[in-house]
Amino acid sequence: MSGNTFGRLFRLTTFGESHGPALGGVIDGCPAGLPLTEEMIQQGLDKRRPGQGTPGSTARKEPDAVRLLSGVFEGVTTGTPIGFVIENKDQRSRDYSDIKDIFRPGHADFTYQAKYGVRDYRGGGRASARETAARVVGGEVARQLLARHGVLVSSYTKELGDIPAQCMDIPGAPSRPFYAPDDYVVDIWEDRVRLVHAEGDSVGGIVCVNAFGVPAGLGEPVFDKLDARLAYALMGVGAVKAVEIGEGIQAARNYGSKNNDAMTPEGFASNRAGGILGGISSGQMIVARCAVKPIPSVGKEQQTVNTSGEAVTVRIPGRHDVCAIPRINPVLEAMTLLTLADFWLLSGRGV
Repeated sequence: MSGNTFGRLFRLTTFGESHGPALGGVIDGCPAGLPLTEEMIQQGLDKRRPGQGTPGSTARKEPDAVRLLSGVFEGVTTGTPIGFVIENKDQRSRDYSDIKDIFRPGHADFTYQAKYGVRDYRGGGRASARETAARVVGGEVARQLLARHGVLVSSYTKELGDIPAQCMDIPGAPSRPFYAPDDYVVDIWEDRVRLVHAEGDSVGGIVCVNAFGVPAGLGEPVFDKLDARLAYALMGVGAVKAVEIGEGIQAARNYGSKNNDAMTPEGFASNRAGGILGGISSGQMIVARCAVKPIPSVGKEQQTVNTSGEAVTVRIPGRHDVCAIPRINPVLEAMTLLTLADFWLLSGRGV
């Protein structure tokens, strides 16, 4: 198994490296007759693309312009594989020449070398977050499929640099820096990112992904639970180190009587389960929270070893984000959309 394909009926296979000529992929299983254009997909890519000018953002400038190669004719899907490509335009591979024989702390350098015996040291190659651009393309196609049935997915940042947001204007989050759910916290987060950037370090945060309009009944029993597959999808994003559904860890601290969602003739009285019971959607909003680790590329000196096993120290050169947020938000939305689209087709609900 290659590990480069996600999904069973709605499948996305991606290819490409951070400093190669292009990224791309193939979406297989998308039904025919779905309106789809490059402009529709580009909206999601523009939210993820680098060099957008937020504090601490990478200086790498990539247009991330998607080009559809197949599977679409006269603005609608044909039911055949949708091939696409995103060219890399602003690689600067020379930044990595001096550290090509050094294992960077917090990166996949050591493990890729252990598995394959060879690795692309330029920006992490296949392990780079740059690969997630192709996931966003797949997610935007899935978004078009689900939107036809009233299923919408959005995200907001709950916490950045150990500073939580206070208000919860979730609909307004995509229009604010960092996908912040309130105006007040934006300046505070910007100050934290600038301070950390000046220190040559990085920060993480917590992103919440919500899915609205998901009908009851999506999911499979036992091993293919909807929440299990969703956690698998979100954990497949490199910077994510933990996923909670609904109350998550807090559920372990509650009594059963408090943790249960009471049911009334009008519906559920609360949503501590996060919209999933027994691995099957309940018809409520699906809630997933993702813990995003700090970017491992930092300017501070760190202890490590080289490919000969010798102790060395390293400062990571190049152009890097201080925080994966907000660029990770559309990626997490994409993985949620891909998961739901796959279960939608598995349920036989069609287009």
